[in-house]
Amino acid sequence: MKKAYVFGALLLHILMGGCDGQKTRFVTIGTGGVTGIYYPTGGAISRMINKKFDEYRIKATVESTAGSVFNINAVLSGDLEFGVAQSDRQYQAYNGLAEWSQLGEQTDLRAVFSIHPESITLIASSKSGIKRVQDLRAKRVNLGNPGSGQLQNSRDVVQAVGLSEDNLLAEYVKAIEAPGLLQDERLDAFFYTVGHPNGNIKEATSGRIKVFIVPIEGPDIEQMLQKYPYYAESIIPYSFYPYALNNRDVQTVGVKATLVTSRNVASDIVYAITKEVFENLEEFKALHPAYQVLTRENMLRGLSAPIHQGAFRYYQEVGLDKIIDPRLIVQDKP
Repeated sequence: MKKAYVFGALLLHILMGGCDGQKTRFVTIGTGGVTGIYYPTGGAISRMINKKFDEYRIKATVESTAGSVFNINAVLSGDLEFGVAQSDRQYQAYNGLAEWSQLGEQTDLRAVFSIHPESITLIASSKSGIKRVQDLRAKRVNLGNPGSGQLQNSRDVVQAVGLSEDNLLAEYVKAIEAPGLLQDERLDAFFYTVGHPNGNIKEATSGRIKVFIVPIEGPDIEQMLQKYPYYAESIIPYSFYPYALNNRDVQTVGVKATLVTSRNVASDIVYAITKEVFENLEEFKALHPAYQVLTRENMLRGLSAPIHQGAFRYYQEVGLDKIIDPRLIVQDKP
């Protein structure tokens, strides 16, 4: 009987997380396919927090999922504590749009920080003479296949500069087909929303036809950023594509991959994850070339759901709260 009592006490001690009585808490981060960027992103975040297990008593794991919409819904239902999602999907969920139009506004959704940019990229043949978005008039331009997020991104940019699809010789093929069509001189330009560096863009810039990565910038684009808060400024390093005609980094805009959670997730858990990523940012940036452009400041851009209280606590401590859109600051219970 005494042995059974000792064993039971030992088991209780383990389950409670050790001699300090602090219970281990488990969190799962939803990502995407194992071959994409979302999955290793979740893996990097989980490793950072797991290294500090003795301090936080948090055990993080990663789940490969179908991506943004799944992750948001799973976070809201409590099946996941965190998820990686595109910023436009974050906006749509919080405001009850697109897939959430029947469910209404998902006001329990909370933002933690943004991650890598998925830039709206405009590639043009040198023969086309296209140097800015306004030059697309009467050109053969691929906007993206029907139903794709890329097609909507392209339309937003074209409309922002005062053009319409009727002003273009518009094509609607998949992004993967566009580099070959440009090199065959069947397109003058194409849009592609993607993280960089990217294999398809490398293909487009390495062929017989010389190409130029067209900047997407100017007052009209700045107004677009104000109209659609899920877009943010982005930079494409010209060093990623040495065979393109660019000799400087390319200014553009895009959506962002973001880390989201629910207002119901404990503040100290969100605080711990935010702190570990921001205070080990150089280690995080080494994960993938797409992260080279990350700064503590631009990781707070492109968010459209309120900042979780736990993350906001960290941002206050280090003075980053001053650059957060005031509309994203709420007073949830800790």
